[in-house]
Amino acid sequence: MDAFFTALNWIGLILSLPGLIAFALGLYAWVRGIAPVLYRLGLGLARRKIALLAKGDNVASGRSLLLDPHLFREENLIIVTSPKDLGRAERADVLLVYWEDWKDNIDDILRLKRDHVALVIYALPQTILPEKLKELDSHRYTIVANFRGRLLNDVIVSLIAISGQAS
Repeated sequence: MDAFFTALNWIGLILSLPGLIAFALGLYAWVRGIAPVLYRLGLGLARRKIALLAKGDNVASGRSLLLDPHLFREENLIIVTSPKDLGRAERADVLLVYWEDWKDNIDDILRLKRDHVALVIYALPQTILPEKLKELDSHRYTIVANFRGRLLNDVIVSLIAISGQAS
């Protein structure tokens, strides 16, 4: 009977080895793949500034879109409502632009945008001319969202992407 239990013990040890190897590989993959993304997202949410370029009712709408989920701190939000105040957005890491409010000043915004700053534009479908879309596409970290539901997602993804960049 002792030989039987000894054999079962050895079989259990042998069968535990693949489980331990799978656990170690899973932990390694998590540390290499997921942990850096979560770290960069944490940095983005805690430190990065978001400039909201909107006018009128869109200011309140955009502000609530960003602050209601409690992902961003209010002190990290820069609200710009006038082209003469556009310089305030220079400190921002993400520019969230309401197209209808700023379409006449988009060239000024593109001049202001540094290479490692993300530009997220909210525009209703078919409101941006194809040649302007082509120009926007030539800038790094530029996103055009047609649905309000995409805006928060695009801001978060932009923060992850630029968190590896210098401010």
